[in-house]
Amino acid sequence: MQPASLKNKRRLLIFFIVVCVCAVALTFRIGQYQILQSEELSKMALEQQTQDIPLAASRGVIYDCNGVELAISAPTNTIWVRPGEVKAADTEEESQYKIATTAQALSELLDMSYEDVYAVLTRERALVRLAKYVDKDTADAIREASLPGISIADDVKRYYPLGAFASHILGSTTDDNQGLAGIEARYDKYLSGTAGRWIKQADVTGDRLYFGQEKYYEAENGLNVVLTIDSVIQHYLEKSIQNVQESTQAKRVMCIVMDPKTGDVLAMGMTPDYDPNDPRTPLDPEAAEYVKSLSSEEQLTYWNEKMWRNPMVSDVYEPGSTFKLLTTAIALEEGATSMSEKFKCTGYYTIARQTLKCWRYYNPHGEETMVQAVENSCNPVFIQLSQRLGVETMYNYFDLFGLTEKTGIDYPGEGGNLLINQANVGPVELATIAYGQGIAVTPISMLTAVCSFGNDGMLMQPRLVKALTDENGDIVQTFEPVQVRQVVSSQTAADIRTIMESVVSEGGGGTVKIAGYHVGGKTGTANKVVNGTYSDEAVYSSFVGMAPMDDPQVAVLMVVDEPQGVQYGSQTAAPGVKTILEETLLYMNIPPSYSEEEKKALEDTMTEVPDVTGENFSDAIGILGGKNLTYTVSPALTDVNEDFVVVDQYPKAGEKVQKDSTVYLYRE
Repeated sequence: MQPASLKNKRRLLIFFIVVCVCAVALTFRIGQYQILQSEELSKMALEQQTQDIPLAASRGVIYDCNGVELAISAPTNTIWVRPGEVKAADTEEESQYKIATTAQALSELLDMSYEDVYAVLTRERALVRLAKYVDKDTADAIREASLPGISIADDVKRYYPLGAFASHILGSTTDDNQGLAGIEARYDKYLSGTAGRWIKQADVTGDRLYFGQEKYYEAENGLNVVLTIDSVIQHYLEKSIQNVQESTQAKRVMCIVMDPKTGDVLAMGMTPDYDPNDPRTPLDPEAAEYVKSLSSEEQLTYWNEKMWRNPMVSDVYEPGSTFKLLTTAIALEEGATSMSEKFKCTGYYTIARQTLKCWRYYNPHGEETMVQAVENSCNPVFIQLSQRLGVETMYNYFDLFGLTEKTGIDYPGEGGNLLINQANVGPVELATIAYGQGIAVTPISMLTAVCSFGNDGMLMQPRLVKALTDENGDIVQTFEPVQVRQVVSSQTAADIRTIMESVVSEGGGGTVKIAGYHVGGKTGTANKVVNGTYSDEAVYSSFVGMAPMDDPQVAVLMVVDEPQGVQYGSQTAAPGVKTILEETLLYMNIPPSYSEEEKKALEDTMTEVPDVTGENFSDAIGILGGKNLTYTVSPALTDVNEDFVVVDQYPKAGEKVQKDSTVYLYRE
C-alpha cells in the first residue's frame, strides 16, 4: 500500500500535466485567433460594430426663368432598424415578444403589413432601412412610441409643387432621387449632389462603444437649375392645348414656344400629361386601371412610351405644308424664283412620267405669284421649284437648316429626322419633299429651322437651361445662346416673314389674325403613315406662327395628332396658336399698334363679310375666322374634311353683320 504522500504527488503531477496540456491548447487557440485569423475576425467585429448611415443630399431646385420653383426637395424621414437591439433579451420568449410587439406597432403607424415589418426586424444585419418618405406626423408618433432599435433619419423627397405642370420638360426621379426623365435626368449630375455618411461604432444595443470611432461626412447639396421656361407662358400653352384637345378630340396635342432670336424654349407641353409626383399613375382613371392590369414589363413599356417620352423632342412627324416655307427660302436665296414671279396652276403637274396633283386639283389656282403660291399651298409651284434647285442644292440647305443632324437641345433622348438618302432621291421624291411629304422631322427641329427667319437667317441652337446656381443663389455656370450658322441672308429671311404675314392677313391663316399685331404663320396637314402606308383618315394637323413680324419675339408650333372632325390646320391648331400668341404678346409688354381700320373694327360690334365665293372651303373658313365669323355649309357635308369650291355665300360680301355671326357657304 502506497503512502498518502505518494498518491498526492501523483495526483498533483496528473493535474499539472492536464493544466499544461490545456494551457498549450489554449495558447495554440489564442495564437490561431490573434495571429492566423486576426485579420478575418477583426473585419467581422468591425462589420458588426460599425453603423454606416447614409445622409441624403438635398437635390437642387429647378426654377423657371423668373425664379418660380418647379421642382424642390421636401423634407421627409427615413426609418432605420437595428435588428440586434430589437431582439436583445434575456430569454428567447422575451426576444420574440419584443419583435412581435415592435412589428405590430410599426405596421400600424406606417400602414405596412405586419409580415413585411417582421421580416425586416429579424434580418441578420446591423442596420436595415424599413421605410422612406415618412411624413413628420408619423415620424413624431414613432419617436413618442420609444420602440427599441428604431431610429429616424432626416431625408428629402422630390416634390413638384405645381403637379402635372410642365411635366414633359421636368421629367421625374426614382425613389432614390436619381433623375428618371426630362431635365431631371439630363442634369442629374448637377442636381443630385453628393450624399453624406454617419459612421459610428456601437454595441448590439446601438450604444456607442467607449473605444469606438465616429465620423460624420456632411452631405453636399446639389446645384439648382434655372430654365429658359417662363411659367406664365407655359400656363398659356397648357391651357390652350387642353382646349384644342377638347375641341378636336385628338389623340394628342403638342406645342412648343420659342424665342427666335436666342433659341430659348419659353414653353413646351403636350396632352395627355402626367404628374411627376406620381409618375407611374396616368391622370386618366381609365388609363390608370389599364396600367394596373399590365405585367411589369408591359407597364415599363407603357410608362416610357405613353407617359415619360417627350415626342416634341424624340419623335418625328411629316410637316406637310409648313415645310413649304423652307423650300421657298431656298429658292429665293438661290435666285431660283422671286417674290413677284408668276406661276400657273392647272391642278396637276407631271414629272418623271408621274402625275402629281395639287390639293385643289378640282379647282386649279390658275395664275399666282410666289407669295400667293405659299398662301394657296399650291403643290405644283413647289414641284417646279424643286426641279430648278436639284437634289444637291436642296440637301445642302437641309444641312444648313440642321435637318440632317440633331438640334443639340439639352434634353435626353432627342430623335433624328428621317430623310431619304440623297443618293436615292429621284425627281418624284424631291418633288414631294419640297411640299413636306416623304420627310419626317421632330417638332423641335422644325420650329428651330423656321425660327431662323425671325432671326435674320441665323440658326440658333434650342436650349432649356440658362444657368446653374448654388444654394445661396449665386451663379455657378451659365449657358449662353449658341449661334449655329447663317442659313439664308437677312433679305431672304425678311421675304419669308412677309410671306408668312400674308398667309395670315390674306390667306387661309386668318384664324390667327390679332388686331394691333403683325402676325405670320403657315398651316400644315399631312397624312400619317400607319402600318407602312399613308392613312386616308389619320393626319397631323399643324400651324407654325410668329409675331410680331417686324421684330419677331415669339414663335409657336402646334401639332394636332389625329384630330377628329375638321382636320384643316386653320381650324384645329391655328386657334390654339392665336390664343398663345395673343396672351404672350401682352404678357411680354409688346404693345399693339392698331391701324385705323383695326381701331374701328375693335370699337364696332359689327364686321364686314369678306368675299369667299370662288375660294376653296379650307381657305374660306380661315378667311372668315379672321373676320370673327363662323360658317355653315349647305348642302351639309357628309365628310367634314371634304374640300370644295364655294359657289355662293350668304350674307353677301361687303354686308355688315354682328361679330360671331354665321355665314352660309353654298356648294354644288
